[in-house]
Amino acid sequence: MTIVNSIEELKEITQDFSRYSVGFVPTMGALHEGHLSLIRKAREENDKVIVSIFVNPTQFLEGEDLDKYPRRDEADIKICELSGVDILFMPSIDMMYDRDELSISAPAIRGFILEGTKRAGHFNGVLQIVMKLFNLVLYNRPAKLRAYFGKKDAQQLVLIWQMVKNYFLNIEIVPCDIIRDSDGLALSSRNVYLSKEERSKALAISRSLKRASKLVMQNELNSAKIIDEMYKVLSELEVEYIAIVNREFKQIDNVEIGDTIILVASLVGTTRLIDNIWI
Repeated sequence: MTIVNSIEELKEITQDFSRYSVGFVPTMGALHEGHLSLIRKAREENDKVIVSIFVNPTQFLEGEDLDKYPRRDEADIKICELSGVDILFMPSIDMMYDRDELSISAPAIRGFILEGTKRAGHFNGVLQIVMKLFNLVLYNRPAKLRAYFGKKDAQQLVLIWQMVKNYFLNIEIVPCDIIRDSDGLALSSRNVYLSKEERSKALAISRSLKRASKLVMQNELNSAKIIDEMYKVLSELEVEYIAIVNREFKQIDNVEIGDTIILVASLVGTTRLIDNIWI
């Protein structure tokens, strides 16, 4: 594995990849089994795998946890090495951003609902850094790139799909299933913030989604009724939202099998967690 810390070196090395299929996994580090599932899928489907680790400041809003976001570079490097990553790209902030930056804005509707309501401007930062990383990894590449993202950040995934479409990028976005711990909690780098008691309470999030799934299996498709039942399961948590949308992130009155995402965002103590199921 080659660790790359400069844009020039990344461009130079990836020039030799032009005849290979390449899978790209962008991350913010603190790698866990969820990230590993993306890397494994990329490894299975491509000749070469590139992983980036960059804690992106533009997607953190004022008062969020940028400074305390978990950073475990040494462990992450070892994980990538053992996972068969070919290039690990670890740039600095100064390398990725100018003082006077152009910006990419999230779409006016889908970028400012749900996660975008609570975190206005968050998706602008996400799309900006993903576009930068895509352009670097695509540099001098005639062949299509595959990029791997988890379904847990469902709204982010849909917006990245839209960006690729709107900007005519030669990239295939590969969505990957949510990875859960044995107790059902969706894996997240922020789970380390949870105390033992908070983690126990957080399990209500996945239980609420299981309840929703069971209702759908019982042919209860009314969104309002499903959401009401989910709130009952989440009664001890501070729920920010429960939403039932289609793949276009439009609110729907009834679940549409094969085209529905049910999403939850909740505070557990001071830690904000999100989760969802795709139906």
